Amino acid sequence: MQNMSRVDLSDLTTEASNPRSGELDAMSTLDVMTAINDEDRHVADAVRAALPSIAAAVDAVAQRMHKGGRLVYIGAGTSGRLGVLDAVECPPTFSCDPSQVVGLIAGGERAFLKAVEGAEDDPHLAAVELAAMNLGPNDSVVGIAASGRTPYVVGALQHARSVGALAIAVTMNRGSLIGSAADLVIEAVTGPELLTGSTRLKAGTATKMVLNMLSTGAFVRLNKVYGNLMVDVQATNEKLRARSVSIVAQACRCKLEHAAQLLQDADGEVKAAIVAECKSVSPHVARTLLFTHDGSVRRALAAPV
Repeated sequence: MQNMSRVDLSDLTTEASNPRSGELDAMSTLDVMTAINDEDRHVADAVRAALPSIAAAVDAVAQRMHKGGRLVYIGAGTSGRLGVLDAVECPPTFSCDPSQVVGLIAGGERAFLKAVEGAEDDPHLAAVELAAMNLGPNDSVVGIAASGRTPYVVGALQHARSVGALAIAVTMNRGSLIGSAADLVIEAVTGPELLTGSTRLKAGTATKMVLNMLSTGAFVRLNKVYGNLMVDVQATNEKLRARSVSIVAQACRCKLEHAAQLLQDADGEVKAAIVAECKSVSPHVARTLLFTHDGSVRRALAAPV
């Protein structure tokens, strides 16, 4: 492996000085806020340019998850925290098992709240953590590094490929080390940060957008969505219980009171409630239709009873 400690940071666009903020400390507070907002406007365009790569990654991840594989995010610092954030939000949104989408951060869980110095510099640490998960060919590893050179992430992607797992690199620099270690590369080139090298800004925002796309897109392909409704939502609190009722009401075009009764009859299963009502069948038959059609509400509704 290349000695990454000798890489010249000036070669990285995320480390370059932004000419628009050379007098940042002398600007008024409103001007600083305006400058940050102006820079943020470029983020969506950078992500848009990477959409073909993101779409290819979504299809590849979904194909493996359909076979029982896992989506594993791995990174250090801000990148790692954003991976953990996206991972922990998937179970309540899509009713997936917590082990199906996993976020690993250099330094372990304590690094989420406080930096663990040096953890990101060990490429073998990630390989050990992934090996402990029994990573295999049906799994997908998304290595995240704005700089594209974090040793911890390079090691993760190299280990993923060595066991036949899909290796995806997410970076904000072209021609990166993590890209060379991956099967698929997503490059959202956001350019120099307003505060030089502070990749929690534009690069962090772009990262969150990309990870949101990866997980949401994969679960759309896995039939966790009907129309624009998250029909596999877990009603684990009062807000989500109300949302479940609202989803059934919207899908069935009925009043909330009726939707609540449909949910109760279906033991709280949103998909079963929708299919039962729209097909005029029992929740048991609705579950059978859903099982037969791979959990797709759309296909279940189109199928003969």
